[in-house]
Amino acid sequence: MAAAAALGGSDHDVTVLEARPFAGGRATSYVLPGGEEPIDNCQHILLRCCVNLLDFYERLGVRDRITFHREIHFIEPGGRRSVMRRGWLPAPLHFTGSFASLRFLSLTEKIAVGRALLALRAQRNRADLDRITMIEWLREQRQPPRAIERFWRQVLVSAINEELEHMAAAHGFQVFWLGFLAARDSYEMGIPNVPLGELYSAETWRNLPRVRFRFRAPVRAIETSGDRIAGVMTGDERLTADHYIAALPSERLAPLLPGLGLEADDFAPSPITGIHLWFDRRVTDLPHATLLDRTIQWMFNKGEGRYLQLVVSASRSLTARGRQEIVELALRELAEFFPAVREARLERAQVIKEMHATFSARPGLEARRPVAANRYANLSLAGDWTRSGWPATMEGAVRSGYLAAGHASRVLGAPRVYLLPDIA
Repeated sequence: MAAAAALGGSDHDVTVLEARPFAGGRATSYVLPGGEEPIDNCQHILLRCCVNLLDFYERLGVRDRITFHREIHFIEPGGRRSVMRRGWLPAPLHFTGSFASLRFLSLTEKIAVGRALLALRAQRNRADLDRITMIEWLREQRQPPRAIERFWRQVLVSAINEELEHMAAAHGFQVFWLGFLAARDSYEMGIPNVPLGELYSAETWRNLPRVRFRFRAPVRAIETSGDRIAGVMTGDERLTADHYIAALPSERLAPLLPGLGLEADDFAPSPITGIHLWFDRRVTDLPHATLLDRTIQWMFNKGEGRYLQLVVSASRSLTARGRQEIVELALRELAEFFPAVREARLERAQVIKEMHATFSARPGLEARRPVAANRYANLSLAGDWTRSGWPATMEGAVRSGYLAAGHASRVLGAPRVYLLPDIA
């Protein structure tokens, strides 16, 4: 979609073949049978440092449908709350005041974390960061176990969708540098104030009339001729174009274009589980919170404190569990943070397991992620699994689309640069 928006806004005619009956892919929403309101497939957020995603929303005319929050709420079992917010000092010292007041870390733990953040700033160009895990680096920095669990793991597992033991340190560095240290407002969390499906609906694409969608049109074959793509087959129809952009998941693209040499084992999936709970009364007044020391990592208030969405990233521990077991776990843990849950009646619940939510951002993978240019002269590669400079996030997906659009524009003889540089 990002590539289509970029090229369609630059006087190119673009046809998007979409296998599903709607745009958005994993970032979508739908109405459950018997329900009235749409629910999101999974909670998507962004930070202000996600400059390309924000640019994409501007192109679609939906930038005003993102609400930014300046406070990050941490809650311990028992309900004690801490808040991180920027102060008056310049970056990277803007969290000094609120960080000192955090109650879920001891003074010794805070000093250790502060020392590691200074080291992260100094070492962010280390050559080996894609060869070691984040947990290896944290142990190298002598981080206390509780600081790892309550601070580093709490932030990074949600951001990268992978455990510290399997996450390349390069990605952990990127999250903390761009999201917390590079600018005073880069950490501010943007949450869509409409269902995800509305961000990418047909109405939004009216701003880009040269982009046309064909839904329920999965690509079943890609024809090649030497070093060029000759056409694609969808259903019984063969389509041709001056240039092609493949944004399929790696496991779908590999058998369609074996000439790319994609390895199926390179992009092992990491799951995310979303738990939707509707209560008969308000159980919290917070817009969102990160929940410490339990399976549930985040809570998002989706409707007046009565409808909550809970998120568990890298949720391998839940994939084999049944719906009822997961709901019971969620209610049990949620009551430890919000006592009103004990008195409330659960009206309904929904569990959504996104088994292929992202790829596992493990060490050594970055060099194997393909770039937009490849052996086929009239083909560009896109997708959050390609080498976008970011892990598998919404920002990474948009960056990949902009890089593919830039490559396509050069091949077509009208070169443009669509990718915006990171904030620092």
